[in-house]
Amino acid sequence: MPRRCRERNKAVRKGKSVCQGRQIYKVVETMPRRIEKSTPKADGYWMPAEFEPQKRIYMMWPVRQDNWRDGAKPAQRAFANVATVVSRFAEVVMLLASPEQYVNCRESLPPEIRVVEMTANDAWVRDCGPTFLVNGQGGLRACDWTFNAWGGLYDGLYFPWDQDDLAARKISELEGADSYRTEGFVLEGGSFHVDGEGTVLTTEMCLLSPGRNPQMAREEIEQMLCEYLNCEKVLWLTEGIDPDETNGHVDDVACFIRPGEVACVYAEDPDCPFYETSRRCYEELSRMTDAKGRRLKVHRVTATKQPVYLEEGFSVDRLPGTKPREAGNLCIASYLNFLIVNGGVIVPQYGDENDALALRQIQELFPEREAVGVYTREIVYGGGNIHCITQQVPGRPVY
Repeated sequence: MPRRCRERNKAVRKGKSVCQGRQIYKVVETMPRRIEKSTPKADGYWMPAEFEPQKRIYMMWPVRQDNWRDGAKPAQRAFANVATVVSRFAEVVMLLASPEQYVNCRESLPPEIRVVEMTANDAWVRDCGPTFLVNGQGGLRACDWTFNAWGGLYDGLYFPWDQDDLAARKISELEGADSYRTEGFVLEGGSFHVDGEGTVLTTEMCLLSPGRNPQMAREEIEQMLCEYLNCEKVLWLTEGIDPDETNGHVDDVACFIRPGEVACVYAEDPDCPFYETSRRCYEELSRMTDAKGRRLKVHRVTATKQPVYLEEGFSVDRLPGTKPREAGNLCIASYLNFLIVNGGVIVPQYGDENDALALRQIQELFPEREAVGVYTREIVYGGGNIHCITQQVPGRPVY
């Protein structure tokens, strides 16, 4: 080995920065570690609210032909549109499940969006990716929840899900963040929201479903949420509007928009398929108080005027282990599945009569941000929306 290489390697082992000619080698003291025998709460880490500063947004490129129609091309265009708008407000990293799609993905995105190859089973980074945590002193860590495709062998949407279950660890390492693995405790990022001040919001329909953690009582699940998100109080809505796919994820029905305030989907038309559930959620939220003792201020956001169904002629490949998607299936087209990102709010649009109304309502809820609508019907056809396909890395404010 040349002498200069031996010297550089010695310096690397000692954790020093090395200058070799014009190249500067930035040395990482240690690789990200898996933290065992502790919890974020014990270590002083917590999940900040989505409306707090963010560093970057992760997404995953859709390719599954048993979930996305027409070779996933319409969905890829929709993902690219979302990524392009989000990149106005934060750095975006697109994770690429299929190396064969690299050139197509790279050419479909603006040059400022980074593309990174990373094996995955599908494209729902909110649910299979890490939940990032901060400690108020510049530290960043992550929760690596066990992922089982929304119900495992009981009522999950596809099999296998092994690569999705590795996504959180891989993304944590990309960020250089130590992580807490909740081996055997199933949770998805879209199943809860936090206010950053000790309160977590979720649904009984999802977290108490037999496909998640049937061995655990409600009180034990609450304890896990409080320990790993570093919260003091769990607010339970009875149900969500998506019982069949996510078992009622909360990010379709309600979210914190600032401390003490939540937005909630609300249907005025009794014929709307979400009419009863949305009103029940609104009534339940209106009676709740957060971890600080504040009674929640609840803001209504309209439902779509017309329900969204999979179109006539809609078809995807049929594969064993995948829940069929067929023409006529109801889609969960909620305006609440938006992403709050730094100075913006990225809002789903469906070509519905209420698109403009929803965008206006959400803009009024966030006067300090720019509400931007993106047409996402193709993403809804795949079973999710803007919040489902994004995952934020918080900024590192020091308090």
